[in-house]
Amino acid sequence: MEFRHLGSSGLKISEITYGNWLTHGSQVENDAAIACVRAALDAGITTFDTADVYANTAAETVLGQALKGQRRESLEIMTKVYFPTGPKGPNDTGLSRKHISESIDGSLQRLGTDHVDVYQAHRYDHATPLEETVQAFADVVRAGKALYIGVSEWTVEQLRAGQDLARQLGFRIVSNQPEYSALWRVIETEVVPASRELGIGQVVFSPIAQGVLTGKYLPGAELPAGSRATDAKGGADMISRWLQDDVLTRVQALKPVADELGLTLAQLAIAWVLQNDNVSAAIIGASRPEQVTANAQASGVVIPPELLQRIDEALGDVVERDVAKTADRSPRERLT
Repeated sequence: MEFRHLGSSGLKISEITYGNWLTHGSQVENDAAIACVRAALDAGITTFDTADVYANTAAETVLGQALKGQRRESLEIMTKVYFPTGPKGPNDTGLSRKHISESIDGSLQRLGTDHVDVYQAHRYDHATPLEETVQAFADVVRAGKALYIGVSEWTVEQLRAGQDLARQLGFRIVSNQPEYSALWRVIETEVVPASRELGIGQVVFSPIAQGVLTGKYLPGAELPAGSRATDAKGGADMISRWLQDDVLTRVQALKPVADELGLTLAQLAIAWVLQNDNVSAAIIGASRPEQVTANAQASGVVIPPELLQRIDEALGDVVERDVAKTADRSPRERLT
């Protein structure tokens, strides 16, 4: 396993990070989830990403149980705050001082630790003054409850404004967690260049596009039984945008490139995002331990420029590049 600095900070994280969105506490039974975490540890993964909203706090609890007994100093635990949790009352959501202050304490209790390494704003909160949000994060850091602060799916303007306020208060935003894959490249034009300037690293989710880049979904074929595309708990909704025959046909065209590198399509997809030097880590999820073991082998892979070009040519115009898609990720009104 290779390690990278998180942005321009001194913190190093495993470039393959294990995340439990859509799995722990919902799609995957606890025993299987714990087995996946142990497989991650065996593969050299030390960084684990979760959020209070995943399975309405259950995912944090499962991750805490799975990591119990591990040397805390050898782990980097990341969680998030913003989306509605608990009974979903009017203050159980957003990035107000009240919600951040109460949410960090709940997350620490569920994770079984006295601090997280990175505490992330899961989205931008248009209903709370940015000054209030950044001040609340500064206080979380000063209290020792989080060592670093990150964000998720923030636009360039939001990153710049947030970093400016953070610096005034004596800390920095070190990470952004956007969606990024060979099919979804909306951060490349604006977010990545600005993040390099600001010292912010990307910790990207969905590097295999919800499983589409594994090549298991075939054009014109029935959906594989037990796959995310058949999951009624939320997985099917997430992946539906990619289940178009033109997309699936182009994904199959990547197989010769993967074969040339001795990789599976999933490993190729993960290695692809890691070729971007502003990417600090790629988050992988899994429902089975063997998936973790296989996908962790994408660490350290170098894809030659000529093969990167072949990937671009194979995917062609099905790639999403619209920079406006990032702004769409943060609701204008708080969710309840």
